[in-house]
Amino acid sequence: VQLQASGGGLVQDGGSLKLSCAASGHSFSGYIIAWFRQAPGKEREFVAGIWRDGTKKYYSDSVKDRFTVSRDNAKTTLYLQMNSLKPEDTAVYSCAASRTAILSTIRSSDAYAYWGQGTLVTVSS
Repeated sequence: VQLQASGGGLVQDGGSLKLSCAASGHSFSGYIIAWFRQAPGKEREFVAGIWRDGTKKYYSDSVKDRFTVSRDNAKTTLYLQMNSLKPEDTAVYSCAASRTAILSTIRSSDAYAYWGQGTLVTVSS
């Protein structure tokens, strides 16, 4: 599967953005998909993940209750609605896909074999 993230940009503190991750290739619905982010000088971190059929969603504590992950398997697209953005959310956001991730590994970047190019989100104070 090939992934391409889009939708990043500059937004003010408290604002909103919606990221998209378009997928091409076979059997999009067979993949667990996640968003990761990497801020300057920091390690990549898990943001949100969603199960193959969209019934299970997982979030990092730092974005829970502000971000919502969703997917449209018919459109082979993953989304991340980001509300109440904070300057500390500034990062490059990337989408990733895995056929093998399980509950205990869904937050680990090592579980994902397929990665898209990132999109930059900048939140100004």
